[in-house]
Amino acid sequence: MHIAVVGAGLVGAGWTIVFARAGEMVRLFDASKDARDNILNDVRGRLEDLKSFDLVDDIDPILDRIVVCETLSSAVEGARYVQESVPERVPLKQEISKQLSGLLSGDTVVGSSTSGIPASAFTENLPNRARFLVAHPVNPPYLVPVVEVAPAPWTDPDAVEIAMSVMTEVGQSPIRVRREIEGFILNRLQGVLLREAWALFEEGYASAEDIDKTVKEGLGLRWSFMGPFETIDLNAPGGIREYAEVLGPLYHSIDASRTDPRPWHDALIGKAEAERRDAVPAAALEERRNWRDRRLMALAAHKKQQTE
Repeated sequence: MHIAVVGAGLVGAGWTIVFARAGEMVRLFDASKDARDNILNDVRGRLEDLKSFDLVDDIDPILDRIVVCETLSSAVEGARYVQESVPERVPLKQEISKQLSGLLSGDTVVGSSTSGIPASAFTENLPNRARFLVAHPVNPPYLVPVVEVAPAPWTDPDAVEIAMSVMTEVGQSPIRVRREIEGFILNRLQGVLLREAWALFEEGYASAEDIDKTVKEGLGLRWSFMGPFETIDLNAPGGIREYAEVLGPLYHSIDASRTDPRPWHDALIGKAEAERRDAVPAAALEERRNWRDRRLMALAAHKKQQTE
């Protein structure tokens, strides 16, 4: 049996690498002929970068496991798991889910790549809605392994277990979101940091560059291998309880100072954009994204060499 990937954009291409790298046969479909025609060259380029960091061995056997299909049915029929990665718009998610619903075998699970749309928003009226859930990756998923598995209220618990198992088998690091919540876990955590970053920037406490530096040269170094609870558990001699007793009031006071969340308004966005374009011109953004991915590859290569 194979895994189907529906959608050949940035996320779908990333998922294709995840599954094929792990030894799975992958059937890939996109409604755009241009996307279908170009996807294998895109995947090959990414695999060549991975090989340069010794994160894959031979490229050709991975590519040989990928079949680009001309129809949705030829990609999906007979699949043991489907990863849907169409653009993040509810009507489009509803339509592709309806199409997928009619093609699934009885126990096939569909995971949707969505950053914040709950599965209940696009699966409610499906006859086999119990087989659908969210499997939210971080881009690019072949370098950042966490996957948020988030069911709808009607998702079968067995479908959740299958999705968790598939993600573990292919080398990802799945987390179980126990019930639906806007933004799931990752984007809610990221949102808190962004809210404070925008506020500190707007109020003139630091430049965008220095706020970024605080994360990449400070918090982010620990966060690359520890989460927030382990971080504070190790930051006090008596562990998490001592940390909470000593610094809990400070954090409560900080929380209380941000009781009036504000939108990211146009003038503020323009100010931050001006700083960012001074640092990286618009024409160089793609080059900088490639730099980001190579840095992630170097980090992944380093972590691969380490023991727990």
